[in-house]
Amino acid sequence: MAELEIHHEGAESDPEGKRIGVLTGVMAVLLAIVTILSHRAHTDAVVFKTEANDKWAFYQAKSLKSHALGIGRDLLTAMDVKSEVNLATLKHYEGERNRYEKESEQIKQEAEISERESKLVEGRALRYDLGEGLLEIGLVLSSLFFIARRRMFPVIGLAAGIVGMSIAASGLLLG
Repeated sequence: MAELEIHHEGAESDPEGKRIGVLTGVMAVLLAIVTILSHRAHTDAVVFKTEANDKWAFYQAKSLKSHALGIGRDLLTAMDVKSEVNLATLKHYEGERNRYEKESEQIKQEAEISERESKLVEGRALRYDLGEGLLEIGLVLSSLFFIARRRMFPVIGLAAGIVGMSIAASGLLLG
C-alpha cells in the first residue's frame, strides 16, 4: 500500500510561539483561579454584611424593649403607690431591663465583629478584582503576539500578569 504524505503549510517549528502559547495558557488558568477567589470573596462580604445588619436590628429591638421597660418603671414610680404588686412589677422591670442591656451589649459586639469581617473581605475582594483585571489584560496582550508577531505584546502581557498575580496574592495576606 502506498503511503500518503500530507504537507501542511506553516507547519514549521515555532518554539517562540509555543512558549507564548504556554504562557497564555498559564495566565488563563491563573485568571480562572483569581476569578473564583474574587467571586467567593464578594459572596462572603455580602454574607458578613447581612449578618451585621441582622445583629444591629436585633440590638435595636433589645434596646427598644429596655427603653419600654424604663418607661413602665417611670410610670409606676410616678404613681407613687407602694403596693406589693407595684413593687414586684418594678423589681421585674428592673431585672428585665438589666438583662436586655447585657444582651444588647453582647449583640453590639457581635455586630461590630461582623462589620469588621465584612470590611476585611471587601478589601480582599477588591485586590482579587484588580488582579483579575490585570491578568485579563496580560492574557489579551500576550494573545496579540499570534496576530501581530511582535514580542512586545507578550512582554507587556507578562508584566501585567505578574503585577496582577502580585496584587491578587496580597489579598491572601489580608487578615
